[in-house]
Amino acid sequence: MTVEKDDVWRARRRLGETLRRWATPARASTPTGPQGRKGRRRVFRRWLVVRLRFVRKDGGAATIFVLAVGLVIVLMGVAGAAVGAARIGRHRAQAAADLGALAGAGRAVEGNAAACERARRFVAVNGGRATSCEVTGLEIVVRTEVIVTPLPGLTRHATAAARAGPVSAVASRSR
Repeated sequence: MTVEKDDVWRARRRLGETLRRWATPARASTPTGPQGRKGRRRVFRRWLVVRLRFVRKDGGAATIFVLAVGLVIVLMGVAGAAVGAARIGRHRAQAAADLGALAGAGRAVEGNAAACERARRFVAVNGGRATSCEVTGLEIVVRTEVIVTPLPGLTRHATAAARAGPVSAVASRSR
């Protein structure tokens, strides 16, 4: 061993001896109470012993705890993003259905084919697909579907329906 390593080991040995000396219980023959210098040393020794025992028993649990908390936070964020994507898809489907029904209601006088074609065009422009279109008199009901990807590799379909027509058609039904 070189001289530098001997000095390092000697300093470590001195530190260990000092810690052991401070950690051992005080002798009963000391007349100084807790207010004196030796009393403060006694309190420090007890504190040091408790701390050293705690550090030895810990063994890296804080690292695992922080990693677990971080994982929970990331999973909550992913779940929140998935719910948000599903809600946005539902709103897109409803908007496409509403606009398709309103556009088709303007052409309901021209017949079923013209009204449904106009409704399908408006639904497609708004990012949806018209699954059904029914014209009854001047009233039109449009059902739409929008593809939603809440998580990578997971594909779902959001559906919505909308009805449009003259106000008198709605009022006569409720009577």
